Amino acid sequence: MKLIAGLGNIGEKYFFTRHNVGFMVVDKWAYKNDLTFREDKKLKSMYTKFRFQGEDIIIIKPTTFMNLSGESISAVANYYKINLEDILIIYDDISIDLGKLRFRAKGSDGGHNGIKSVIKHLGTSNFVRLKIGIGPQPNMPSENFVLQNFPQSDQELLKNTLIKAIDAVEYYIINGTEKSQNMFN
Repeated sequence: MKLIAGLGNIGEKYFFTRHNVGFMVVDKWAYKNDLTFREDKKLKSMYTKFRFQGEDIIIIKPTTFMNLSGESISAVANYYKINLEDILIIYDDISIDLGKLRFRAKGSDGGHNGIKSVIKHLGTSNFVRLKIGIGPQPNMPSENFVLQNFPQSDQELLKNTLIKAIDAVEYYIINGTEKSQNMFN
């Protein structure tokens, strides 16, 4: 069983912000597979399950807000007894240009508070991540930039990036981290 978690902030106010690109990827993937998210308050997430290429998949969107994402991810991983190597976290990265993806097998939080929370609650930084570029960042504080909506001028590139990210997730499930890094980084 694999856990695929898209990070973001709940609520209409945040729906189309740069910080919610993780939610956007899993929402689009769920839509592609005719899946519906349900809330589980105990696991602090919206979730859906299905089988993909013979693998049981749980897709979640934490309902804890970005900075507490680790609470949800660790609750789901513990409840379903999911191994660290079977967790993929999808989130925004301000240091990567929009349109670019980057898989990482492990690493620091890179200043991302959602990932900082995941590391804290899982007790390790050894989990796979798919970073979705949202940059370049203009001369403004990052906390302001990530909470802005994507401008109209980025719509087509964002749409293509989300499609590419879904392809990357599906490729990862079938082929693993190393091949995914070689294919998409």
